[in-house]
Amino acid sequence: MKLALLLTLAALAAFPASAAARRPVTRPPLVPGSTYLALGDSVTFGYQEPSVVPAPNYHDAASFLGYPEHLARELRVNVVNPACPGETSSSLIDNKAESNGCENVHGAPGGYRTSFPLHVRYSGSQLAFAVHYLKTHHNVRLVSLMIGANDGFICQETTPNHCTSSDEIKALAAQITRNVRVILKAIRAHYRGQLAIVNYFSTDYANPVDNLDSQFLDQTVDKAAKPFRVEIADGYGAFQAQALKFGGDTCRAGLLTQWLPGPMCGVHPSYAGQALLAEALLRAVRL
Repeated sequence: MKLALLLTLAALAAFPASAAARRPVTRPPLVPGSTYLALGDSVTFGYQEPSVVPAPNYHDAASFLGYPEHLARELRVNVVNPACPGETSSSLIDNKAESNGCENVHGAPGGYRTSFPLHVRYSGSQLAFAVHYLKTHHNVRLVSLMIGANDGFICQETTPNHCTSSDEIKALAAQITRNVRVILKAIRAHYRGQLAIVNYFSTDYANPVDNLDSQFLDQTVDKAAKPFRVEIADGYGAFQAQALKFGGDTCRAGLLTQWLPGPMCGVHPSYAGQALLAEALLRAVRL
């Protein structure tokens, strides 16, 4: 994904806002004992790669601590985290849709969810679980969404120009926009409280391409979500402030998973990186 960002953002204006987004929104504070519902992909789940030392225990979901768990401990709230590693904006809506390793790998059977437990056990899609949960639980004070990175990875891996042509980028933006609006419309149909979008970070702020990719994704999701009265948790800015102390190197800043032998890093947040995302979300919500 290159400098076609302005073209893609202009294309997003073609998608109308939902009537559900225009209904009154209340914002009761997130207080101890209330519930936080966190939707998303591997970052929300707290996933770490097999190369991390010590190796993660994929059979124990409780050993993975993402930003939702950090926030819940800080505020003494109950967290419900149905996030799935490899989830795309499409597979979050329909668990049979193409994912990047959640239910399937680019449509081929088998994925993380078929081999290892998630934080929450459920059948069907993550969105179906979220809607059912909101219908049957009335103490939810915060819902967050972090999605779209795996859509970008699939675009890079499967398109002729590896998601660098304007047509490929426009198609990606349209897909994410359409799906984010479907997700948020479904949530807003049953929930009028605090709703937050958690922005992605750059894996290397010294690399202009990495930065453009992250900015493109964040701006696409933020624009799609705006009609639904959301707060924005600036994960991009939070990581950037720390990485700049290390020349923009997110890895050297200790915000990404560390691989040995090294120095090498993965693309997922380290424990410190997850804590930083939790801080960004904390600044966005009403307490």
